[in-house]
Amino acid sequence: MSGTPVLTINVGNSRTQFARFEGQERRSLGSLPNSPSEGLLDALLAEIAALRDEGEKPVAIIASVNRPVSQTLERSLLDAAPDAEVLVAGRDFPIDITHSLDASGEQTVGQDRLFNAIGAYALRPEASVIVDAGTAVTVDFIDGQGVFHGGAIAPGARMMLGALHEKTSALPEVPFAAPVGVGEADDLEPFGKNTPEAMLNGVFFAIRGLVRLLTERYAEKYEAYPRVVVTGGDAQTIFGSDELIDAIVHDLTLRGIGASFESWLRTLDDSDDEPAPHTEARDLDR
Repeated sequence: MSGTPVLTINVGNSRTQFARFEGQERRSLGSLPNSPSEGLLDALLAEIAALRDEGEKPVAIIASVNRPVSQTLERSLLDAAPDAEVLVAGRDFPIDITHSLDASGEQTVGQDRLFNAIGAYALRPEASVIVDAGTAVTVDFIDGQGVFHGGAIAPGARMMLGALHEKTSALPEVPFAAPVGVGEADDLEPFGKNTPEAMLNGVFFAIRGLVRLLTERYAEKYEAYPRVVVTGGDAQTIFGSDELIDAIVHDLTLRGIGASFESWLRTLDDSDDEPAPHTEARDLDR
C-alpha cells in the first residue's frame, strides 16, 4: 500500500471488520456484529471523521460476502457522510489477482478469500496456505508467483456445534470455546469426559485436521511446503498453539482490500485513464 489513507471495510456473514490504513501502517482496527446496524454505522462514521480530522478526503472501501448488509451500509454511509468517497470492490475497482479458477469459480468465489490471498502475498510474496476461521472455514492456496488456485470450504466451529444440537434430539447447545488443555503446551485432553467436551473436541480436531491434511495435499501438488497463514474470528482459539501455523494475521482481509485498491490506483497513474464507470457487482458466495 503506497500511502493513501483509507478506511477498509470487510462485511462478513455475521460481523463486519474495519480498519484505517496509511500505507502499511494500520491506525485502527475494529469488528462489530452486523446486527444491530446502528452501532456498526456509528463506529464507521467515527473512523471517517478521523480521516477528515487528519485533513484527508475520506475514502472508504467496502468488500463483502453479505450483499444485503453491504448495500445497506453503503447507502447509510453516503447519506451520513456525503463528503466521503465510498468504493465497492469488484464494482468500482477490480480485485487484482491472477487465478486458475474455471469460469464458474471466477464468478462465485467470495471476495474475502481473494483478499486474504492478496493480503498474504503482499505481506510475503511466497506460496501460502491461507486459512480463514470464521462462520465458515476456508483453506486456500496461492503459489509463489501470486496465482490463486482456490481451495476448500467447510462449516465453522459454531456452525458445526449448532448443527449437532439442531439435527439431533439429545445433544445440547454448546457455546464454542477452546477444549480442555489447549494452551501454549497444547496439552489437549483427547478424551471428552462429558458430552459438551466431546462435542468441542470433535469440532476442534475436525478443523485442525482439515487444515493439516489440506496443507499436506497442497504441498504435494505444489512440490514444496508452503507457509500457513491464519485469519478470522476463531483463528487464535483454534490455531494459537498449533505448530503447523506460521502466522496469525487478524487484519489479513483488510490488508488485502487495501493492497488491491492501491494496485488499481497505480494502474490509473500509469495509464492516466479516468476511473471506469460503476458496474453492477456480482452476487458472491463464500
